[in-house]
Amino acid sequence: MPSLLVISSAPAALVDGKPFLDRKFVDGMRFYTDLWDGPVNCLLRVRTGSFPFGRVYEPGELPFGVRFLPAGGKPGGQDLAGHDVVLCSGDNHDYLHLAGMCRRSGQKLVYIIEYIPETRRQIIFLDGALSLPKKIRSLVWTLGQEVRRRKAFGLADGLQANGYPAFAAYESVNANVVMYLDNRMGSDLLATGSEMEARCRRILDGAPLRLVHSGRLERMKGSQDLIPIAARLVAMGIDFELDIFGSGSLEADLRRDIAAHGLNDRVRLNGVVDFETELVPFARRHADIYLSCHRQSDPSCTYLESMGCGLAVAGYANRMWAALCQEARAGWAVPLGKVEAMSGVLAEAAADRQRLVECCDAAWAFAGAHAFEHEFGRRIEHLRRLA
Repeated sequence: MPSLLVISSAPAALVDGKPFLDRKFVDGMRFYTDLWDGPVNCLLRVRTGSFPFGRVYEPGELPFGVRFLPAGGKPGGQDLAGHDVVLCSGDNHDYLHLAGMCRRSGQKLVYIIEYIPETRRQIIFLDGALSLPKKIRSLVWTLGQEVRRRKAFGLADGLQANGYPAFAAYESVNANVVMYLDNRMGSDLLATGSEMEARCRRILDGAPLRLVHSGRLERMKGSQDLIPIAARLVAMGIDFELDIFGSGSLEADLRRDIAAHGLNDRVRLNGVVDFETELVPFARRHADIYLSCHRQSDPSCTYLESMGCGLAVAGYANRMWAALCQEARAGWAVPLGKVEAMSGVLAEAAADRQRLVECCDAAWAFAGAHAFEHEFGRRIEHLRRLA
């Protein structure tokens, strides 16, 4: 029975000697154990203290083995011993040395990649805490790591690219590449037919647009554009509501700006809520359009998850959303950072209700075809062929 080791950058900690793990990561690992014909283990780097969206797991509660690396530690031969197939994060430069190690040992290695070089550069230059000289040093170091990354990917037995940008950036580096669209929307979480019909009736009846946004409220995520967009919609005479879910360093600024623009009756800050039991049901029943101001091209799960709730998406045309929008026909993509253009497409949606309904339906159908279990099944099959 082949053994699978998953080396992940997911957050992990020890609380009173018990593993404190990200719940989304655990859900994914359960799929590995259900679909893999053999033992499954994971190797995680331990951090200090707890973190959001995690919980303590009791001994015997997890169907897979958990091992920890010390903070700052790198996996070595002893960590890989006894495993036939290794699945490892390729975004983390601390794991790139494993390609040569597995090539020498004969173990099969597959990397997962999400970020592209452009996204890494964007993150550096959007970091307000770094001076210009430090940003330049970080950029040079990042370029050096990219050379290592591409060499490691060439030595690996396979590559799993999360999203269109990563696939386009690395498909020529390895002959065994599969693309997937990561998300947490299993078929059981998708909007129901009756919910889609209710949304359609409401939209076609001319009700106010119901906008929703979720995620970390940070400049890197474009959260600073949410209230200017809302203010422009008011000035344009568009009837709408905007619900914002999440927290972050811009939360106080958003609250202040909502009051300053007199938007308290239209825009609501709802804080952090549970994904499955609160955010998904709200989006399925009380929203029409997901508003994305994300500039980076990383493969955010939020696109597919919102689409699975039956929402059209209005987003900035980063490489990920531009490609997904074109493929799914599920909304609108506007130039990065252009508040006026975003307000304009929302006004178009308010005017062309039939187009909005069609985008909602297309989003729902596309997300259903790429539900969590479908995407995960393809990834497991990719690994099983190597084993």
